[in-house]
Amino acid sequence: MVNATVVLNGTTIATHQGGYLPFSAELTGALVPGENVLAVIADSRWLPVPPAGARQGAGSIDYLQPGGIYRDARLRVVPEVFVADVFAKPAGVLTPGRTVTAAARIDAATVPAGPVRVTAELLAGSRPLASTSASVAITAPGTATVRLVLAGLGEVALWAPETPALYTVRTTVRPASGPPHRLDVTTGFREARFRPDGFYLNGQRLQIFGLNRHELFPYTGMAAPARLHRRDAEILKHDLNCNMVRCSHYPQSPHFLDACDELGLMVWEEPPGWNYLGDDAWQDIAAQNMRDMVTRDRNRPSVVVWAARLNETADSPRLYARNRRIAAELDGTRQTTGAMSRHSARGWDEDVFGYDDYRSRRGGASLKPPLPGVPYLVSEAVGALTGPPAYRWTDPGTVLGRQALLHAQVHDSARSRPRYAGLLGWAGIDYASLNGGRRSWRGLKTPGVLDTFRVPKPGAAFYRSQLDPAVRPVILPAFWWDFGPGSPLHGPGPDAMIATNCDRVEIYVGGRHVATGIPDRARFPGLAYPPVFADLTADGSGLPELRIDGYLGPRLAASLAMSADTTRDRLVLAAGDATIQADGTDATRLTFRALDAYGNQRPSVTGAVSLALTGPATLIGDSPFPFGEYGGVGGAFLRSLPGQAGLVTVTARHPELGQSAARVRIIPAGDGRWFL
Repeated sequence: MVNATVVLNGTTIATHQGGYLPFSAELTGALVPGENVLAVIADSRWLPVPPAGARQGAGSIDYLQPGGIYRDARLRVVPEVFVADVFAKPAGVLTPGRTVTAAARIDAATVPAGPVRVTAELLAGSRPLASTSASVAITAPGTATVRLVLAGLGEVALWAPETPALYTVRTTVRPASGPPHRLDVTTGFREARFRPDGFYLNGQRLQIFGLNRHELFPYTGMAAPARLHRRDAEILKHDLNCNMVRCSHYPQSPHFLDACDELGLMVWEEPPGWNYLGDDAWQDIAAQNMRDMVTRDRNRPSVVVWAARLNETADSPRLYARNRRIAAELDGTRQTTGAMSRHSARGWDEDVFGYDDYRSRRGGASLKPPLPGVPYLVSEAVGALTGPPAYRWTDPGTVLGRQALLHAQVHDSARSRPRYAGLLGWAGIDYASLNGGRRSWRGLKTPGVLDTFRVPKPGAAFYRSQLDPAVRPVILPAFWWDFGPGSPLHGPGPDAMIATNCDRVEIYVGGRHVATGIPDRARFPGLAYPPVFADLTADGSGLPELRIDGYLGPRLAASLAMSADTTRDRLVLAAGDATIQADGTDATRLTFRALDAYGNQRPSVTGAVSLALTGPATLIGDSPFPFGEYGGVGGAFLRSLPGQAGLVTVTARHPELGQSAARVRIIPAGDGRWFL
């Protein structure tokens, strides 16, 4: 991030412009016997490379772009004839005659002594489903593409959010002399099409329900190990019940996308861009980004649409037509889109109209109608409609609770007409911005339903409730039960929102029944599980407890209690994982929160939290952490040390809330590889 020069033994081997996609440098010809010194020089200045280049400087981009080497760096050793890349392209997936074409790019440093044998296999786990091979004559050094068609596959499982079936295409090249080389790629069988009447996956209409995601983390910026990226995908799929994520506004970590493939989380992927178009040289890099993005991720079944336009950027017919041609040439199986800030198809020529809709009406959130005759997807909505600062832990409970209401409103609207393919809310997670710009949790943009430490805000309650109660009954108030400083003495008030998937809730204050809550289908007819609204005006002088019982039919399915008595509050520290690997890069997230006696968030907490660590690991975070400044929530990371296994204990202490400990076991690294 964002430019690099590769130097071997003082000689420049390669240069690269762009911070979001991989590049490779050939070292062979410059290696010498004995010691070799390899240097990668990162240049993080504000340079005309997408998305950067605007005269206003780095602050003109909404999100932070920390400099440095922030993804995996590998030394790759291959034979002189090797498989450089494979595009496994399923076709006719909904028919008995389905096939997979494996387009293998063979790279030869020298001309082999005779034809090479190229074999492609389709595997379900370790079980072969089909195989084919061809003999190929390579007459000159360089690359050649071999296309092998795998047919006669029989029945296969289709990839979908609930059944993310994956297959392996294994391609092997065998020269007449010299070692063979094999490359495995993962694929899936699915048909994804946007139509004017909605989105269809495998021939069935599916309502898109999702969020946007930045891959920024506190303290480390974009530099995060596979575990943290994968955990974000798990949170979006399993905790927030999303079936799609938009990778805003750049191609994101392969580790995140691997998890999307495996979990069944659909992906909108777009090249780097944010509200700026540069000159011809800049646009050449933008087109190269498109080429590299499609090449890297075209095997992924999770990616259902490419953005050929740059996010909320002015029309550029030449660049966007170029990007569409690149997508068609390299892939040809997916439609194209791009997030528009203008509600008009004038100057638009993609397959799917993506619109960033921040409409507010009568104090709430609403959507503009779909444009006629085109597939239509809301690519952003809600954001910070209450006005900055918004949705911070230090904001009033009414502001934080309102976020849940606004997200419920726009998703209900998106289900009101079949011509909406669905909606991707803004945003999943708070993210760092140069506006205010420090590397940690300060200088944040805070439209996320999760904070930067991935702790759910009240706004996440709506997403967490959109789940079949047979899987898990949910009762999540979008308010605080608190009568202390900064909180209303009369309680949450007359229209308190409870996100739930129960048939009804019974509400008790101080042991006395005060209300029966029924999901509000009149206000939210489109939602599978509308929220409940209840009058929770209460006298807080006696610090009464709140209890909400949720019923499925006549059966009590769940119960939630909240305490107003702050003398029973406690500090709770939790680790995201019980074990991590001793490879020197693996890490897990630590969060610490002020909770009431029943485990609910307590607002308006003052003081600081100090952290202490024992064992073979490194703590990445602030200690002491200013609890009061951030709002009763905090976090850090625990990172392993190379080759050092053992038990790690982290202890968090607060002067009034006491202390809490979390333990993580560091286990030997599994495969012995070392990554930057």
